[in-house]
Amino acid sequence: MKRVDRICCHIKATPTLAHPNPVFRKVLIANRGEIAIRIAKAAFGLGIQSVAVYSSADATCLHTRAASEAYEIGSPGESIAPYLDIAALIKVAKDTGCDCVHPGYGFLSENRDFAAACEAEGLKFIGPPVAALDVFGNKVQARQLASSVGVRTVPGTSTCNTWQDAAAAIKANRIEYPVMLKASSGGGGRGMRMVKSETDLQEACERCSSEALTSFAYGAVF
Repeated sequence: MKRVDRICCHIKATPTLAHPNPVFRKVLIANRGEIAIRIAKAAFGLGIQSVAVYSSADATCLHTRAASEAYEIGSPGESIAPYLDIAALIKVAKDTGCDCVHPGYGFLSENRDFAAACEAEGLKFIGPPVAALDVFGNKVQARQLASSVGVRTVPGTSTCNTWQDAAAAIKANRIEYPVMLKASSGGGGRGMRMVKSETDLQEACERCSSEALTSFAYGAVF
């Protein structure tokens, strides 16, 4: 695990006097880019140390210099996969003395297994509790819950693992084109495609599923 310990002072704010005794001491930022920079800046303003992680492809990215410390995870040449490696993220958090983990949005932010792993290791997950993610971490399940208590939802399908599943579900539910394909998990706008006609469905579904799998480690769509 390589370490980068550089400070980029121009993006940091003076710690606020309103929080002389922060609730947390050190936060692992389980994200990258602008999202990680925002978290690092907020942590600094609260007097909390921050630890960034980065893949080999992101070694020169600004977020590696925005945090108090930064460590490389994953194998050489990898870009996105390291940010989905729960075991590696937990190890960095424990090895560096973090007491909390901030997932940002996208990646593992709505992954109940990540939240549960943090909880099991005594790390506070800055996000919804595991019980909430069990339901709302999957959009299809969340829609089903809403419908069960009388909340109206936009017409849609259940989880689709293939484009053939999607085609059959669209017909079964009498949904007219155009339709929007969405990843069942994750967030941040990843894994979304508008489909104007059935002839576009296969390509759109495969691209949507691939993007969701890369971004959230789960490729199902609806």
